[in-house]
Amino acid sequence: MAQGKRISVDIDEQALSSIRALGAAAKQARLAAGEGQATAATRLGVHVQTIARIESGEPGVSVGHMLGLLALYGLAVTLQPPGSH
Repeated sequence: MAQGKRISVDIDEQALSSIRALGAAAKQARLAAGEGQATAATRLGVHVQTIARIESGEPGVSVGHMLGLLALYGLAVTLQPPGSH
């Protein structure tokens, strides 16, 4: 099972890699905006630990919180079928 908060199923490595990439992108965007985790947490309406969990790529974080954090900094997710890069 993946590290972090308990989740109901095993997540494959490709999915974990995507989650980590989203977290890294959120962190990079937050830092580029010159904001700390506490400011991001206040803006998103979550605890600062949630921001840390998102940015570290923890798979048990709410999808809504992840996408909300990305949106705060002008980022959006586009889905593609695997192998269509």
